[in-house]
Amino acid sequence: MQRLLAIIVIFIPGIIAAIGIKLMRDTLFDDFYAIFFYGSIQFIVGLILFIVGVAFLGGFIIYRDRKNQKRQQQHFDTNKDG
Repeated sequence: MQRLLAIIVIFIPGIIAAIGIKLMRDTLFDDFYAIFFYGSIQFIVGLILFIVGVAFLGGFIIYRDRKNQKRQQQHFDTNKDG
């Protein structure tokens, strides 16, 4: 059950990002929807949807990798010689 819920949680932002790509593509090919008054608004909404979807997916992957200790924290050495 938990794996199914995790797949759904990952699937929804992927769909949101895909809708954002479609809106941007449709704007470039002069296919406008009645919801948006101008093409620039449609493109901006598509860009926002794409960024939100990809950011959520990236954040989820980084959180999971840190939780499973597959990705190490970055430590910066401030006491460098040279």
